[in-house]
Amino acid sequence: MPTQKRNLLTRFLIWRIRHISHKQFVLILSIVVGLLAGTGAVILKNFTHLIQQLLEGNLIAHYQTAFYFIFPLIGLTIVMLIMRLIIRHKVSHGIPSTLFAISKRKGLMRPFQMFGSLITAPITVGFGGSVGLEGPTVATGAALSSNLSRIFHMNQATRTLLIGCAGAGAMSAIFKAPIAAIIFAVEVFSLDLTLASMVPLLLASVSAITTSYFFLGTDILLPFKVSDKFEINDIPFYILLGLVASLVSIYYTKMYTKIQDFFEKIGSPTKRLLIGGIGLGILVYFIPPLYGEGFDVINNLVQGNPKAALENNFFNLDLSSIWVVILLLAGLVIFKIIASALTFGAGGVGGIFAPTLFMGSLMGNCFAKILNNIGILNNPVSESNFTLVGMTGLMAGVLHAPLTAIFLIAEVTGGYELFIPLMITAAISFSLTKHFIPHSVYAMELGRKGDLITHNKDHAVLTLMDITTVIERDFIAIYPEMDLGDIVHQAVIKSKRNLFPVLNKETNALEGIILLDDLRPVMFDQKLYKEIKAKEFMNSPPGLIDLDKDKMTEVMKKFQDTAAWNLPVIKNGAYYGFVSKSKLLTAYRRKLIDFSGK
Repeated sequence: MPTQKRNLLTRFLIWRIRHISHKQFVLILSIVVGLLAGTGAVILKNFTHLIQQLLEGNLIAHYQTAFYFIFPLIGLTIVMLIMRLIIRHKVSHGIPSTLFAISKRKGLMRPFQMFGSLITAPITVGFGGSVGLEGPTVATGAALSSNLSRIFHMNQATRTLLIGCAGAGAMSAIFKAPIAAIIFAVEVFSLDLTLASMVPLLLASVSAITTSYFFLGTDILLPFKVSDKFEINDIPFYILLGLVASLVSIYYTKMYTKIQDFFEKIGSPTKRLLIGGIGLGILVYFIPPLYGEGFDVINNLVQGNPKAALENNFFNLDLSSIWVVILLLAGLVIFKIIASALTFGAGGVGGIFAPTLFMGSLMGNCFAKILNNIGILNNPVSESNFTLVGMTGLMAGVLHAPLTAIFLIAEVTGGYELFIPLMITAAISFSLTKHFIPHSVYAMELGRKGDLITHNKDHAVLTLMDITTVIERDFIAIYPEMDLGDIVHQAVIKSKRNLFPVLNKETNALEGIILLDDLRPVMFDQKLYKEIKAKEFMNSPPGLIDLDKDKMTEVMKKFQDTAAWNLPVIKNGAYYGFVSKSKLLTAYRRKLIDFSGK
């Protein structure tokens, strides 16, 4: 073998294989991924804060509030130009694009995704886009971990685990809630909760939060500690809050979907930009609290200061009236998701995590204010507690992540005394919403197509399989008018298979199948060679696989229902090949081994 000068990476990979086990190397990479995700969170937050301070803090405060109308359109235009001229790719929504990479691209994410959200999300939010930074932070960390895994030749199972580590690291750095971040990664990315996955997730979460503390200090998004105790008498109201959270979750998802469907029907990106940008500008101008993420509004509500959150209302309504405050809070709940959907529809880049927290806090606070002012309670309920529990209820319903919702609010606010109401409201909201909305906003499109990875391992493995890899095309076709002699000489003698598709000669459509067992009783009687036609032997197939429509889960079900060993495949209405059960099960076993990382 000729001696060749190996590059540095090759030398390192060889050294690593000799001196570091795969398990140890995964732990090292999880720490690195956590550091990268934490750094990404710091950059995104600081860049966004800088833009908001320059615009909202100076121009709007010292010049004219009319800038609220124009800023979102300017920001969305800049984002579109960056995508077209610099990135040269569309930057998709953070977590949905990550889930798509796991489900359909074997955990491989394209290089531009490492910096696409890092540039465009702060501009979107900084200029007033009514979305969050959590999704872009997760997507940035996931893309970094995916490409890092590719460099070090990690298999699919390890890539998926490291993407989960990036998600945990991003959430840990943003909220400074390392335990909730781990649960988020397990729930959203459907990771197996085993020791092999738990330790890397823990290391990534800890390294990310350490990075966040190093650069951002002790500042947190929700600087509030629970002071009001949980009262057992309030349980019926928390149950009712769960029902309300479910209704709002359904409204949130339906409204988001309808607006996205509306924008998808608009072919021109420029038209989408103008419609979405102007619509968002109008909303932000009339309702300034919709500007950006809205965590300042959440903090004012939790701290019992709703007037500070609502004082910039356009109509200068009298905030001394509690019912005016309640009306404004309810209006913000209704319009926040509209503003968020318009931001996405216009081409903005962001996440839905912050809008969910925003709406949940307003919903909980508004609910408590109504209870306290309709004259049915002897002792008022804690508005701050209901604000926190409201966030949990809406996260559980919209994101379908009830455990993340419970632990995030409990960990960030120190509200472990609220565990019982958090669990009650989250469980009710999640259960009812899931009955009407099967998939979260993150996973809705993948779920509709059957491409979503879930905790059901069989379903997950089938989702990851590519049907084209198990299609066999070495079957000799027969035509209905062929006589027995032609079948024997042109098909049976030349074929190694015992199955023959019968096709329409003009359209190549499948008309039936012939088994060798059907031919065997007469195939040696040469007197019948000219008398019997193929259509007399032809039978209907027990089932059909449509390559354009059927997913692997449906293919496996068809084999189960028909008990067949071979099923024909059609594509665009024409015959394409066959799938055999034996080959399908062999491919399933191999994918299961790869998926499990064993």
